[in-house]
Amino acid sequence: MLDMQFKSTKGNTEPVSFLTAMRNGLAKDGGLYVPDFIPKLSGQFWNTLSEYSLQEIGYRMARPFLEEELPEKGLRNIIDEALNFDIPLVPLSENRYILELFHGPTLAFKDVGARFMARIFANESKKNKQELVILVATSGDTGGAVAHGFADVSGVHVCLLYPGGKVSALQEKQMTTAGGNVSALEVKGTFDDCQYMVKKAFTDAELSRQMILSSANSINIARLLPQSFYYVYALSRLPQKQRERAVFSVPSGNFGNLTAGLMAMKMGMPATLFIAATNSNDVVPVYLEKGIFQPRTSQSTISNAMDVGNPSNFARIKHLLSDSHAAIKDHVLGYSATDAQTRKCIREVYEKTGYILDPHSAIGYLAAQQFAENADEPPVQIILGTAHPAKFREVVEQEIGDDIELPAALARCMKKEKQSHSIDADYEALKRFLQDHYVESSPSI
Repeated sequence: MLDMQFKSTKGNTEPVSFLTAMRNGLAKDGGLYVPDFIPKLSGQFWNTLSEYSLQEIGYRMARPFLEEELPEKGLRNIIDEALNFDIPLVPLSENRYILELFHGPTLAFKDVGARFMARIFANESKKNKQELVILVATSGDTGGAVAHGFADVSGVHVCLLYPGGKVSALQEKQMTTAGGNVSALEVKGTFDDCQYMVKKAFTDAELSRQMILSSANSINIARLLPQSFYYVYALSRLPQKQRERAVFSVPSGNFGNLTAGLMAMKMGMPATLFIAATNSNDVVPVYLEKGIFQPRTSQSTISNAMDVGNPSNFARIKHLLSDSHAAIKDHVLGYSATDAQTRKCIREVYEKTGYILDPHSAIGYLAAQQFAENADEPPVQIILGTAHPAKFREVVEQEIGDDIELPAALARCMKKEKQSHSIDADYEALKRFLQDHYVESSPSI
């Protein structure tokens, strides 16, 4: 038996290995996979953080989860290739930093998880000689990161679902111009519709017999694990005396990013407080205040990647913190912001500091600011910068009164022709597409 196994948050399936959990995406009972225990890293590791690179931190954090399934050299190669870009911790003012997670190929934090996952999937596909279909619901940046990460990966087909008219022009171009093994479905509905359709596909017995389905959303444990690396890396860039005072402000939609931070905390990370920063889709801040989790239809905002009315990873948060409202409140604070407040923040931060925030990072900034104003002692605030402002030029340029130079990779992407299929927000429409496009190329199981 493996030392570490992964079980469903619903508790109705047999435990599986990390790679099986990754391939399944979602457990058969509809739950999300969670490790049966979180390994604690040694005190020596935490005391010598500043000596390690991002890649070394990633290896040391991933190794306990994968040591039974991937050889050391293979895991190191995957991490070195996936994390081949910088993640700078940029000071904005005294005790306030932004962790720039948008220096990967699609200029969004999703590159970290997508690139890690794509390389493990490629390794597994080559080893097992089996084709599979990666099915993904996206509210924005996940689609581009997955499309880029899995482009031309042998034996892997990618099908992206996104809500039509509810993503930025750049986000849409990034997910609809990859071609090859990547198909994009423009759904006539919301992200919640897309997410519902994907989840239903994973529990469809007929589809399971016809093709091997997996996911690259944050519902997949292989997306979450690498996202925990950069929390620890951020602390490693701080003086040791500041690390326990650090508070992470996390722009949140489906709550995978914050869940990854809680995983790092469970592994022994000295920072233990997180701010769930949301837009008007504030079901988690409302839960923190009232103790009632009540999903609702998502609302469209200028921070569209966070337009989620029923965040999947809330089930993992509950599991990690013993399904206790009190325990969750001990480690997670909730703040929300309107579009008007977000716009004002972008404008004021630019006027005061010259720093340009995208709408999602601006919500993280606002939440950190509100927390600091009410804190007894000045906290060290680390705001997760989740996307390059150029991805939201229409909004940002309007507020700063200046042009944002489009990075070369985005400029090239914008010149490509969009290729997508439009479908209704109906599960049967998705099922027909999958059967029409993938059944012949996918083996029965």
